[in-house]
Amino acid sequence: MASGDGYRERIASALAALGLPLELPKQRRLSLFREAQRLAPVGLGTDGRDKLLTPVAARAWLAMHRHAAAEGVDLRLVSAFRSVDFQTALIRAKLDRGDALDAILRVNAPPGYSEHHSGRAVDIGTTDCPALDEAFEATAAFRWLQSRAESFGFRMSYPRNNPQGFLYEPWHWCYAKRG
Repeated sequence: MASGDGYRERIASALAALGLPLELPKQRRLSLFREAQRLAPVGLGTDGRDKLLTPVAARAWLAMHRHAAAEGVDLRLVSAFRSVDFQTALIRAKLDRGDALDAILRVNAPPGYSEHHSGRAVDIGTTDCPALDEAFEATAAFRWLQSRAESFGFRMSYPRNNPQGFLYEPWHWCYAKRG
């Protein structure tokens, strides 16, 4: 990340606006993710809105989705790219409805520290399981991802007891190849 471009200051401001300590990301061993600048549409998500990924992650997702479908496996895109502003608003809405900050931060990364900012992360669902539910691990879609996602460049980011302190997210996969 280029120094002096104001991104770190923007993130520090977002953290402060949410009342998050600036040392939180370091304490949690979170990586700073720059917002993707080039994004490509990958279709509608389960919420009916267009989802975006970086061009290379988009190609990989579409290929993986196509292969899964050809093998009779239903992969549904729940979430993809999220801006820092969206992440800030998401956390703010949860705080405003009275959710405890510690509970929010076990599910949502602080602004600037979400893999979704990179445009390479996807939350995946399937028709036979509620979205963003640990029960996803018992689905055919999850079993397929465990055995095949890596060949498309995706890895599960938050296994059980992950060092970042997030809840187990069998639905969250990130494109890890560069290019």
